[in-house]
Amino acid sequence: MKQTAIEAHGLTKCFGSFTAVDEVSFSVERGSIFGLLGANGAGKSTTIRMLCGLLLPTSGIAWVAGYRVNEQPEQVKQNIGYMSQRFSLYKDLTVRENIRFFGGIYGLTDDRIREREAWAVEMAGLKGREDSITAELAGGFRQRLALGCAVLHAPPVVFLDEPTAGVDPLSRRHFWELINLLAEGGTTVLVTTHYLDEAEYCSRLLLLHAGRIIAEGTPRQMKDRSLDALTLEVACSPCIAALGLLKNRPWVRHASVFGSNLHIQLDTSMDRREAEERIRDLLSDNRIELSRIDTIVPSLEDIFIQTIESQATGAQS
Repeated sequence: MKQTAIEAHGLTKCFGSFTAVDEVSFSVERGSIFGLLGANGAGKSTTIRMLCGLLLPTSGIAWVAGYRVNEQPEQVKQNIGYMSQRFSLYKDLTVRENIRFFGGIYGLTDDRIREREAWAVEMAGLKGREDSITAELAGGFRQRLALGCAVLHAPPVVFLDEPTAGVDPLSRRHFWELINLLAEGGTTVLVTTHYLDEAEYCSRLLLLHAGRIIAEGTPRQMKDRSLDALTLEVACSPCIAALGLLKNRPWVRHASVFGSNLHIQLDTSMDRREAEERIRDLLSDNRIELSRIDTIVPSLEDIFIQTIESQATGAQS
């Protein structure tokens, strides 16, 4: 039987008349990687701060690592690791000094700090650079060091708030390899990210918009919900002009820019051949150069944008 590491019921946080998190409920299985997605202001960081015991909920209840955040915030803090998008490091300290500082905060013995220091240095790829000033490290190394410091006390639950912001793609990939190793070892990871490709690494996803849950499920489940209609990738120029022509057609369910191309989701009544003919004719009549039209599987970014825009349209109607 799978155990639950995080559980929230009706979690709500208000700041005066503004509701930042509105009746959010979900659970996270032990040893899984749970992704919390949403645009800036969606309520992701506020949710994490409540779960970490740093912010008292206005209403609702939550448990983390078996402790109730409303009533046992100190026990929660002792059983979690937390890494913010700023990496939570002291840049004027050396690698070794940062590790020992956090080890002291977590109440580790000197022997345990030395043991975990060796592990953190190895994990971060900083062997031989223990006395380097942290500010002088490249972003990817600081990122891994920050993760090592966050889990120095081997907590059962780790919260990562946009941990890969501002680092290069290769460093992001290496970082996710470390996250997977943590989960394989039984650590539960809750992570927020702006990079939709990273959401593919998560066991389960929760999409927030304006403080409310608008979608949840595994990456595969979210994609399957969009497979009832065809999605086309249209390579054309000028792309923005083509988007304006296509997005209001009655046979187009959704259209958006994806890189230098368009992603078009068709109405369920439209087949590919007829849609392709209509797209070719429409673009040709408006002197827009068409390079190709391909059938694709919608990405999580497609689903994210479509879901957010659908919510916005529904709120206005």
